[in-house]
Amino acid sequence: MSAPIQFRWLRARRFSLLHLIAAVLITAAALVVLAALAVWIAIGPQGLTLLEGLAVINTRFVGEYDPEEVTDSAMAGMVAGLNDRWSYYLDAGGYAAQNLRRSNQYVGIGVTVSYEREEGLLVQSVTEGGPAQAAGIVAGDLIAAVDGTSLAGEARYGGAALIQGEAGTQVALTLLGADGTERTATVTRASLDSDPVTSELLAGSVGYVRVANFYDRSAQRVEEAVTGLMEQGAQALIFDMRDNGGGYLEQLTQMLDFLLPEGPIFISRDRAGHETVTTSDPECVELPMAVLVNENTYSAAEFFAAELQEWGAAVIVGTPTSGKGYSQQTFALPGGGAMSISTAAYFTGRGTSLTGTGLTLDREVALTEAGDTQLEAALELLEADRKT
Repeated sequence: MSAPIQFRWLRARRFSLLHLIAAVLITAAALVVLAALAVWIAIGPQGLTLLEGLAVINTRFVGEYDPEEVTDSAMAGMVAGLNDRWSYYLDAGGYAAQNLRRSNQYVGIGVTVSYEREEGLLVQSVTEGGPAQAAGIVAGDLIAAVDGTSLAGEARYGGAALIQGEAGTQVALTLLGADGTERTATVTRASLDSDPVTSELLAGSVGYVRVANFYDRSAQRVEEAVTGLMEQGAQALIFDMRDNGGGYLEQLTQMLDFLLPEGPIFISRDRAGHETVTTSDPECVELPMAVLVNENTYSAAEFFAAELQEWGAAVIVGTPTSGKGYSQQTFALPGGGAMSISTAAYFTGRGTSLTGTGLTLDREVALTEAGDTQLEAALELLEADRKT
């Protein structure tokens, strides 16, 4: 009587095990399908085309090639296809060099560059006392080649890595001046710990603050400089943003929060239309201000001037700016490189965009060989403001 009962129990157990295996296989297949669907939604047919192209190269190409170079070229071309002058791709070396440079501590020649020119790297600012300045390089110069290697086109994105190197070694740069004149400069690389902010008290109790960039420590250094100048008796302030290539949003909003009263100081709008509003607290600096700008005043530096002007806190003196209105986000990639692409449009606290227009100058003044006419004009405007 017991045998049939045991037989039925074994059959039931075997049937349950088969069901369990089937359930696992079905679940795994469903997960694969969902993953494939997610990939399809994320990258679309264009992404599959890129993957298939790479697969064809890896399996069928008969010649020798560098896989990293192929990937870098593909990524650089893809970002270039956005036709957005603010977006760019960096290979592993260029990305590492950028991170080092943005810490305001690096081994290099002492320049800040942008990728907006197809012909090479545009020098936006030169570190005071650095190797580049000693070699006669100035803001507005274009680095067209490094040690004979052209930086034209997509090659410019690897230019920073070519310029970087060990301290004490030399690099030969082919430069195009603002007037198109070509020259060569041999620069000795050095370890640089650059202070992004310098300041001094000018005649007439006017505090002068020059900001080289908006990278690490810049907001802290601006606050320290302004506080120190006010303790020395400063009755007005001039912020020199000429040849400032911008930097981090966090540093920008910290500076504005320190200087301006309570209210909106920055608005960001993402792809989906969601807005983020940054506001300042009630504490502020209640002194007349002016901001010096030029054609190389870029990104955060340009916005800094616009926001101070919008609040009625500062006048703007100099030459027209570029009109940048997008912020970029840098995405590190598995191969060590990164792409920095425009992910949000930004606006002043009152909702004004600078895109395509740039700053509205209170006084347009070009530099001359006679001296710093822009600084002189700013001093005149501040003096007039103090008398009214």
